Amino acid sequence: MKLDYVSRVKTGLKRYKTIATDKTTSRVLDGSYNSIYKGRSMNFDELREYVPGDDIKDIDWKATSRSQKVLVRQYIAEKKHNLMLVMDTNRRMLAETKDGQEKKDVALISGGSLAYMVATNGDYVSAVFEGGDGLLRFPFKMGALNLEYILEGYAKSVTMDNDSTVNKSLEYIMRNIRRRMIIVIVSDLEGISKMSDSILKQLVIVHDVLVMNISDTNCSGKKVYNVESGSYMPEFMTNSKKLDRILTLRQQKLLSECEAKLKHYGISMITIDSEDNTESRIIELLEKNKSFN
Repeated sequence: MKLDYVSRVKTGLKRYKTIATDKTTSRVLDGSYNSIYKGRSMNFDELREYVPGDDIKDIDWKATSRSQKVLVRQYIAEKKHNLMLVMDTNRRMLAETKDGQEKKDVALISGGSLAYMVATNGDYVSAVFEGGDGLLRFPFKMGALNLEYILEGYAKSVTMDNDSTVNKSLEYIMRNIRRRMIIVIVSDLEGISKMSDSILKQLVIVHDVLVMNISDTNCSGKKVYNVESGSYMPEFMTNSKKLDRILTLRQQKLLSECEAKLKHYGISMITIDSEDNTESRIIELLEKNKSFN
């Protein structure tokens, strides 16, 4: 099977190695999803000075005698992650972002990029979203082939007759999946605003939840196709400064409401306008949230 979608993600991550050198994000991107623990059954990391509470069995006596300081061995335990992608497949995702790119494509690259980072580190990736014939569930697996199936399934699921919300996917996860996960929801402001408060409240008790908001286009002065009505907006509307102000205020209000809603549950969110700024926005999201540390 050709990895067409994974190849698109890899191409978009052209600055991957450069970003990986940044100290604040290297543990996410360089393959070291590691946690520091004290213990002798794990991989040795480094020596550090003894602090009260350390196990005396971890003291390196030879290093201590050389340095005249009490030094203990610090170890690293590998920490596997379970990343769950929840992708919005509503027909709204066929509309454009603020930068004029199709929201579906930006969503695919955004969710796919984070999943690729996880998959290439040997961690597990799964996905749940609604397709044309109902809910699609991809089991937790490792590797690029698994990610290709997920992204291909998503691309085929975003159609003009799809009026789904992410609530059904989130409810399925809550009721059927027991393992602890990092749930990444990829949607737009309309989709985020419709997410069930009761479901979010229950999910954050057990899981880490992150949100990627795919931005909406600015209609002013453009030839705009309305995916809801299935027609182009008339020119007198797209050239109306008054209507533009109304729509801008509505978007700002919706953004504030979504931010407040997610903040209430301790959920981090970033907004992505194009495929070109996906990497930097993902880094910002991971810096906001400590799930991967």
